[in-house]
Amino acid sequence: MSYTNFTLDVDADGIALITWDMTDRSMNVFTEEVMRELNAIVDKVAGDAAIKGAVITSGKDSFSGGADITMLQKMLATFAVDKEKDLDKAARALFENAGYMTGLFRKIETCGKPWVSAINGTCMGGAFEMSLACHGRVAADSDKVKMALPEVKIGIFPGAGGTQRVPRLTDQQQALQMLTTGQNLSPQKAKQMGLIHEIAEPKKLVETAKAMIRNGLKPVAPWDEKGFKLPGGPIYSAAGANLWPPAIAILRRETYGNYPAAAAILKCVYEGLLVPFDTALRIEQRYFTEIMQSKEAAAMIRSLFLSLQELNKGARRPAGVPDTKFKKIGILGAGFMGAGIAYVTARAGIPVVLLDRDLPSAEKGKAHSDGLMADQVKKGRAKPEDKDKLLSLITPTADYADLAGCDLVVEAVFEDSGVKKDATEKAEAALKSSAIFASNTSTIPITALAKNSARPKSFIGIHFFSPVDKMTLVEIILGKKTGDKALAVAFDFVRAIKKTPIVVNDTRGFYVNRCVLRYMSEAYKMLIEGVPAPMIENAAKAAGMPVGPLALTDETAVDLAQKIMKQTIRDLGEKAVDPRQMALINTMVDTHGRFGRKNGKGFYDYPAKPAKKKLWPGLKDLYPQLNPEKVDYEELKERLLVTIALEAARVMEEGIVTDPREADVGSILAFGFAPFTGGALSYIDGIGAKRFVKIAKGLQKKYGAEFKAPKLLLDMAEKGETFYQRFDPYQKGEVKEAA
Repeated sequence: MSYTNFTLDVDADGIALITWDMTDRSMNVFTEEVMRELNAIVDKVAGDAAIKGAVITSGKDSFSGGADITMLQKMLATFAVDKEKDLDKAARALFENAGYMTGLFRKIETCGKPWVSAINGTCMGGAFEMSLACHGRVAADSDKVKMALPEVKIGIFPGAGGTQRVPRLTDQQQALQMLTTGQNLSPQKAKQMGLIHEIAEPKKLVETAKAMIRNGLKPVAPWDEKGFKLPGGPIYSAAGANLWPPAIAILRRETYGNYPAAAAILKCVYEGLLVPFDTALRIEQRYFTEIMQSKEAAAMIRSLFLSLQELNKGARRPAGVPDTKFKKIGILGAGFMGAGIAYVTARAGIPVVLLDRDLPSAEKGKAHSDGLMADQVKKGRAKPEDKDKLLSLITPTADYADLAGCDLVVEAVFEDSGVKKDATEKAEAALKSSAIFASNTSTIPITALAKNSARPKSFIGIHFFSPVDKMTLVEIILGKKTGDKALAVAFDFVRAIKKTPIVVNDTRGFYVNRCVLRYMSEAYKMLIEGVPAPMIENAAKAAGMPVGPLALTDETAVDLAQKIMKQTIRDLGEKAVDPRQMALINTMVDTHGRFGRKNGKGFYDYPAKPAKKKLWPGLKDLYPQLNPEKVDYEELKERLLVTIALEAARVMEEGIVTDPREADVGSILAFGFAPFTGGALSYIDGIGAKRFVKIAKGLQKKYGAEFKAPKLLLDMAEKGETFYQRFDPYQKGEVKEAA
């Protein structure tokens, strides 16, 4: 029998080598067809007396990315239709579908012949669960090999035996850590945990796997043998009593109950380890079916997997423009941002010219890359030769003539229109006519800056976030005259440096900063109202934000907030900024000299390490304090999320962002908008436009015009629409208008 996705070759010793190599995919994934073929192969191995055992490996550089998530989406779409007719029947069908992979892997485990997984590269999710069901596991000794069960990151959990096999192979503490964080494991770490048996040289991987079978590998899982004992002891033991109460508390501390899948993992492990293995798999299957129906899973799968993948592949890149192969890129300004952009560009293997006003300044910018790479070498994440290679790609200079031959120049000089004008004119004089010029401005409209350019069609904004080496989002800003070629080149650059691009039309603050400023502003209002500062910060974290708004102000600098407010007043008039908020920030900066983390004091105090930051006690003296017991904590959480979501809706209404995928992914990657919601627009969709508008009106009545719902939302509420219906990103040939 021939297979589409696998080849099966039996050697002279009767060992079958099963090579997984999907012809239509760059990475192997579990689809319905793959699972059907694998099922047939298991039958073949088990039923053919000439076959003594099987080794399964990949014909690609990677092993497998796990399950095809679109298959899960299809299951959920079927469930959504069927549940309207018969909920009980639909739930049972979902349960059976969710258990197919579990049954297949259990079949491998109990087929009576030994199976070995030969892991040659990235092995994620369902692929690692399949490997755990094999009787032997060998991983190649390579930096390319990473093993993980990362499903929790997209709102689900390892539902094909992962929550049962991992804690039966390693101790429960390490198992919970791995399962609830989705952490990547190196071969060495996986072996230390007992999750794989051997590490082999890449060229000897398959031979090492075959040797396990030749040497008498038992075709029985440890938990199927009589007398099996859990590593680290049973649940009801002294070790269990020390682990489980704090584990539950830690989960609560880290997730605030916002991630049902993480809680389900603990339930699966705890309950599963108390019963026989097949019963445990059924428990896991029930929880998996339950989590699959949650709105958190639907939102996170869409935004953090599908949309993110589509945007990374260039969903918004103009069609018909040839891909750019970058030979040289120029960076103007070797300060913190420019130096960071130079680093990520060189890390992508692209030669960089790093220009500043004098050579020592440019060399200081290059030293930033030296420091980052030295840290990577120290942590064992890079080799000394990697550092040398990266640094060799960065050429510091003070001479604009060195920009000759650049395909793209990214300007990251001081946020001053005059300085930017000078840099633009000098750079364009040295550039070839086909080169693209990009500005990393965070505040000045691109259309205004493009007036300094002799070729506005080739002028675009590429807005990075700080620190550049860690932040994965980049806003590509279109000026009024920006052409398709400039947009395509910007896309190609952002993708080359492995960042996620979103396209934003020109406006003050673009997209992300508009939302972030609303978040901070709402916190300032709360402080002025007398809400105790710890309640504000804790409410933000409980709502799902990674950093409280006061801590975020400190990170970006309190005096920068002051500058932005003053600039806004100059540009838009006195009414554009709440005078009470202006007074608060002036008091912080001018009266108390509190600039934020950079000078060790802002809304927080920053004592010398290892001491941790703590809120400045003087905050409570600035305004009369409300009794904490009389403050509606749930309302604080709601205010912080709703104010951001409303701004995201306004941005869509104004046509600044036109694709809801970009609004959602951008809000999560840039400032961590409650990921369990799927992003700022999915948060509204999850609540429903009608109910959300009602919430906003209630908040507007109590707290002011910031909570006024835009006409777009009112129209959507009336029509019962979601953002993904109104602005369907998959609809061809029709642009949907805002109300």
